[in-house]
Amino acid sequence: MFPYAEETFTEEEQAILRPYFTNVDLPVFALVNLPEVVKGALFARYSRSPKSLRRLFLDEFVGDLDLSGDLSFDATVGLRRAEELYEKVFFEYGDDSVAQLGGVHLACEQASNLLTKILEWGRLMAYLEQSTRYLGYDARLPSGHYRYYRAPEILESPMGARYVGDMDRMFDAYAQMLPDAQAWLQQRYPQEPGDSDFVYRQAVRAKALDAVRGILPAASLSNVGIYGTGQSYEMLLLRMRSHPLPEARHYADLMLEELRKVIPSFLRRIDIAERGGEWSEYLAQTRTDTTAVLERLWPDALAEPIDLDEREVRLVDFDPEGEDKVVAAICFAGSTMSESEAIRRVGALGHDDKVAIIRAYVGERANRRHRPGRAFERTDYRFELVTDYGAFRDLQRHRILTVEWQELSPHLGYDVPAVIEEAGLEGAYAETMERSAALHHDLLEEHADQAGYAVALAYRLRYVMQMNAREAIHLIELRSGPQGHPSYRRVAQDMHRAIAEVAGHRAIAEAMAHVDHGATDLERLESERRAEQRRQRSDLGGR
Repeated sequence: MFPYAEETFTEEEQAILRPYFTNVDLPVFALVNLPEVVKGALFARYSRSPKSLRRLFLDEFVGDLDLSGDLSFDATVGLRRAEELYEKVFFEYGDDSVAQLGGVHLACEQASNLLTKILEWGRLMAYLEQSTRYLGYDARLPSGHYRYYRAPEILESPMGARYVGDMDRMFDAYAQMLPDAQAWLQQRYPQEPGDSDFVYRQAVRAKALDAVRGILPAASLSNVGIYGTGQSYEMLLLRMRSHPLPEARHYADLMLEELRKVIPSFLRRIDIAERGGEWSEYLAQTRTDTTAVLERLWPDALAEPIDLDEREVRLVDFDPEGEDKVVAAICFAGSTMSESEAIRRVGALGHDDKVAIIRAYVGERANRRHRPGRAFERTDYRFELVTDYGAFRDLQRHRILTVEWQELSPHLGYDVPAVIEEAGLEGAYAETMERSAALHHDLLEEHADQAGYAVALAYRLRYVMQMNAREAIHLIELRSGPQGHPSYRRVAQDMHRAIAEVAGHRAIAEAMAHVDHGATDLERLESERRAEQRRQRSDLGGR
């Protein structure tokens, strides 16, 4: 059974698409023969559109491009010579860095929300994922189905009809709840003078989508645009091929087929038994062996009592001398002292002098993109978090982090957004969450690896995030912004407080000048206002 909905195009549309996409009928495809800026713009628009990338290209991009010179372009010209040179350098001399120099834009469509976390695990790639706050999941696929992954192993089992029925009812509840939430928000937050109808509708719809997304199951489908080097794709595919989730292994084969059309030489090692085969076996074996040891040592670990009231954010590890080490790193780069001498001299300074050095190094940050230098990478923070899966999805995508998470399940309970409670929708919300938990429970016996598909995004997940102070500045300032989702805004704000109050790193916390601790009503309103102002300026400039 092929679990993907095939998108259809007319013969004329197929003729337009073929020079620029490696296929016109599969959910995974690479972009070729297009300027880099067009690929980037396509992916940027992709993250906020319900359309597939190929449909987006046809509807919104192809009319503005001069394609006449591209139709005769043949991407395979010179490929054999390039492969011969690559094989000589790579296989004779073992220069892995060569595989860092060829990149591919790859569209990964109809991926479940379990699979997207696997796709976005690597640090050395760029990702743009379709956002749940810009498109409604009440819309259906071209096949007529709701947008969730229909795992063949489940559908072909005695659980198949139950799986489809429960999933459909969860999406039915979402489709019914969304307009109700929007109607309540319009009453609660009337349109302000000066706001256009478009700006107001966009802000209200975004908040409604944020509120109801929690009842969507992790099987919900998303589109992900990826840009990476040959080496990055190689490591991603090796991990996916060893993963216990069948969807990940199958998707790896789809990705490899398309990537081979663009960078075949860079991926040759994947199918060599003593190279890629052994690497994937190693990853799978270490996972199995680690689980076996933990089960032998602590057979009760999975039955550990769970405190449903535990804090969302806990700073579990930090260096009490972290600020001194950051100061020493600043002094090291700005002097001729050795590292040990810088640490000794900083240790003899008074608190005010240390703060003065940090403040000078940070300077006047006019906006959050003015970030301090690498001296802030000298100290780390390790947080343990318990948040809904939706917030985890947004935080996990930060690449310069160490992130580890436990298996998704309903065992930690779920969050109910204030909008749902205040709009009188809590009963329908709770009913859907119970259906999610029951389906997860019944899938565990025969489909343990796929049971996570049933878990709604509002259920909580426990995970750890470790980051240096420089990355903390970026993440906390970005995710605390007033336009952000309330669930991860709370996390960012609590992280900032913990760095200042638990770690006692007040000078580092002070450097985070653009953290927003305020409350907001319609999170997207100001952002939509600014976007409209930019559109108006652009229209005036074009006249």
